Amino acid sequence: MDFLQFLLTLDSTIRLSVVLLLACLAGLFSERAGVVDIGLEGKMLISAFVAAAVAYESGSAWLGVLAGSAASVVFAMIHGVASIIYRGDQIISGVALNFLASGLTVVIGHAIYKKGGQTPTLTGDARFTEVKLPFADAVADVPVIGPIYSELISGHTPLVYVAFAIVPLVWWVLYRTRFGLRLRAVGENPASVDTAGVSVVAMRFRALIITGILCGMAGAYLSTAQSAFFGKEMTAGRGYIALAALIFANWRPVQAMGATLLFGLLEAISNLYPNIDVFGLFSIPVQFTQALPYILTVVILAGFIGRAVPPRSVGVPYVKER
Repeated sequence: MDFLQFLLTLDSTIRLSVVLLLACLAGLFSERAGVVDIGLEGKMLISAFVAAAVAYESGSAWLGVLAGSAASVVFAMIHGVASIIYRGDQIISGVALNFLASGLTVVIGHAIYKKGGQTPTLTGDARFTEVKLPFADAVADVPVIGPIYSELISGHTPLVYVAFAIVPLVWWVLYRTRFGLRLRAVGENPASVDTAGVSVVAMRFRALIITGILCGMAGAYLSTAQSAFFGKEMTAGRGYIALAALIFANWRPVQAMGATLLFGLLEAISNLYPNIDVFGLFSIPVQFTQALPYILTVVILAGFIGRAVPPRSVGVPYVKER
């Protein structure tokens, strides 16, 4: 592999990891607040559909992102009412949202566009285009530094830069603000937070709103930036992969970025190098390379779920003592 191929692989890794990164950070907020969110997949799927449909009708990709985020927040609130207000099983609620999104996107999409659930292709301002950073062309011929800046750092869509800029912001919110302290306390010991006069219900709903916004951005990125349309089941299990990355990262934002980049790298390898030749002895089939992200998900869940230490009250409905 030469240097340009290496940069191409890293470039593809960054693009493919954005969806997982945003979804992983979304799950980080909900689970830090004590709410298990299996419904990341469903929220991304409904957001991807709404974002593509609104972007197509309005001609604005940014309006698509806003609409997709709003749809995702609605799903997050449904999950909140079921699991926080009525104290239902959080896993069942999340799975139900996934099924609901899977059915709604196909039925509504086919009813509107008559394309089997797929939206028309987005063109012009209805989809995000690559952003050329200053001096990218001027330094392109400079050895090593030039290609890194012009090919790897420059040339991504706006949501890519937004996603990676959110990581330090999430770290600051969680570990350097009163809101973050209370959020983490709600996931660890909600009774103590309630005793201090802070509403556990309100904090968990706030966390779910943030979760909905981040999932909305992830889904919108899929249909308006990474692709230029919405397709049936286009999330392809990325919500579950994001949850596995969250466990691998031990519910920490910077580690979550590293974990999602690892999954993005495996997906990039499967896309760019479908048939890997091993020293001329044999070739690894494309089916194996395409399955790598899902294989790693199973390995992480099997090997790390017992070692990772989740918030102590995650998945446990809070009942206020009287």
